[in-house]
Amino acid sequence: MSNERTITLRVNGREERGRFPAHRTLLEALREIGHMEVKCGCEKGDCGACAVLVDGMAVDSCLTLAWTAEGAEITTVRGLGDLESLHPVQQAFADGGAAQCGYCIPGIVIAAKAIIDEHPEPTEDDVRLGLSGNLCRCTGYTKVFEAVSEAAAVIRAGRSGQ
Repeated sequence: MSNERTITLRVNGREERGRFPAHRTLLEALREIGHMEVKCGCEKGDCGACAVLVDGMAVDSCLTLAWTAEGAEITTVRGLGDLESLHPVQQAFADGGAAQCGYCIPGIVIAAKAIIDEHPEPTEDDVRLGLSGNLCRCTGYTKVFEAVSEAAAVIRAGRSGQ
């Protein structure tokens, strides 16, 4: 008897099905169905490279079992924007040079989006705490913090204009 089951994951607005064993993590499942933008880092919840939004909350996909996300809206960094229309967080990171090698950036961008959603005017402490689960070996984080603040300002300006 196999412990595998077919589950449907709603990723970036699209339903995707896969057959996975009960112990398969969301990270593994997402990568198996082609979402290579979700990075595999430490696989123990220390680095944040694998962060995705699950119903708007940033989670480490390496610590989340895939079947627990069935029925939830999962957003990867690819679901935020694309090359023709970057999300303000992605644009701020690009404009501010907030990425070095780029490996950790998908997880950091996801965490930044969650911070801004929770705190539209994030303080430096909000940003530091919100990004405390994301490790980057290439930067001193200053440009990352600046990019989050810039993105928050752009998003606030867009909301006030509506």
